[in-house]
Amino acid sequence: MKRLFLTLAALIVGATTNAQDRPNIVWIIVDDMSADFSCYGETLIETPAVDGLAKRGTLFTNAYVTAPVCSTCRSALITGMYQTSIGAHHHRSGQGSIKIHLPEGVRPIPAILQEAGYHTSISGSPNTFEKKFKQKRFGKTDYNFEWDQAIYDDNTWRTREDGQPFFHQFQLSGGKKRGQSQITIERLAQQAELEFGSRTKATDVVLPPYYPDAPVQRHDWAAYLDTVRFTDQEVAQILQLLKEDQVLENTFIVFMTDHGISHARGKQFNYDEGLHVPLVIAGPTVESGSVRDDLVEHIDLAALSLCLAEVPLPASMQAQDILASNYQAREAVFAARDRCDETEDRIRSVRTQRFKYIRNGMPKRPHLQPCAYKDSKAIYEELRALHQAGRLKKLQERILFSPERSPEELYDLQKDPFELDNLAKKPGHQKTLLAMRKRLDDWILETGDMGQQRESEEQFNASMELYEENLNRPHIAPAHRQVVLDNIKLMRQWREEGK
Repeated sequence: MKRLFLTLAALIVGATTNAQDRPNIVWIIVDDMSADFSCYGETLIETPAVDGLAKRGTLFTNAYVTAPVCSTCRSALITGMYQTSIGAHHHRSGQGSIKIHLPEGVRPIPAILQEAGYHTSISGSPNTFEKKFKQKRFGKTDYNFEWDQAIYDDNTWRTREDGQPFFHQFQLSGGKKRGQSQITIERLAQQAELEFGSRTKATDVVLPPYYPDAPVQRHDWAAYLDTVRFTDQEVAQILQLLKEDQVLENTFIVFMTDHGISHARGKQFNYDEGLHVPLVIAGPTVESGSVRDDLVEHIDLAALSLCLAEVPLPASMQAQDILASNYQAREAVFAARDRCDETEDRIRSVRTQRFKYIRNGMPKRPHLQPCAYKDSKAIYEELRALHQAGRLKKLQERILFSPERSPEELYDLQKDPFELDNLAKKPGHQKTLLAMRKRLDDWILETGDMGQQRESEEQFNASMELYEENLNRPHIAPAHRQVVLDNIKLMRQWREEGK
């Protein structure tokens, strides 16, 4: 019966195309990690596996996610659609009593590939990819919309039919490995010493200028770089699995992360620290050792994968096949941040090769407004302590702790790669400001951005009810539970005040 299905699926994608003739596709998606690999210029660590993958394929220097937080980013990636166009723009939304359903004509990529004859699977790290299982252990999905688990056949490609092409996703924990506390940061460094013979030295770390040169910041960043080394090790293991199964030569491999480093200006924010990600693609027809500097969005991987499988793109899909011979490079990339956990916000941005324009929809709220997930990190505790003690530099105070934000931000990335000097109100830059503003306005209109209106009370309350319910789990510390409850109360108060 399954053979019959495969035969019919082959007919769908073309009368002369046999399903077994098409390549395998492997996505390697990493949590909480920026482009801090040696092939991207990082000098404190070595990443031979990812570097080797880049030598076999193409490295993209200007790849960006459309959302700087995992569930919204992943919802966009798996559909090839902006999260704001499908109603999946609030982090971890749709898990309460109000569900999110994909618009008509929008489907997850694994479901489309299944119908085209592909075996689809998803796993965690290569350590969870085994020949025998007591039970299926799927890797991270974190989609904000309703979906059927049947879109994944298994958590391994080894259960496919003989000769059947496969689509597999590896989900790696990446930057999350360092944890949140000083204890877990040190534990990760010790693991690096055992595994690699050394830890990344905190004294060697060079922090971005908007972070203070302080002990926890340095140790955390050093541990983060060690998570990059562990990630590289996992990539090597994945390549070995493909070699063992004799499928490497006919497999396209896509390596990227779901957003940048989890830090005060990274994850959850539309600065390059949160949006810029590594992207390496290798495969049978990918040019070896090439580097591309054009702007690409992470959703483009959805279109790329369907085209590799010789499946027609859905008419509504916003992604583009970035390896197509007739591909037209994007002039700009766009991103959106909305509610993250209990913390409300609305940020939109557009980036060209030279300029970044950010629009803050809730400028009366501070950049570092309360967020239980991030505030529990040791780096945040140190930042707030230094702020309270008046020990931050003027630049760091302005960037991180201003009580309000500018409604608009404009940066010249060639002159100001750290996005420190807001040009939005400065003479001589108004023409650029108007042009970037129009780009964003056009995108909002053309893509049907559903996040332009504040989340309804009903939807917000449904999500918060689920958060409050989850706080009753035994392992949740009472202090953390109270922080979340206080934050939710504050969000409701700010709503009433119109902030």
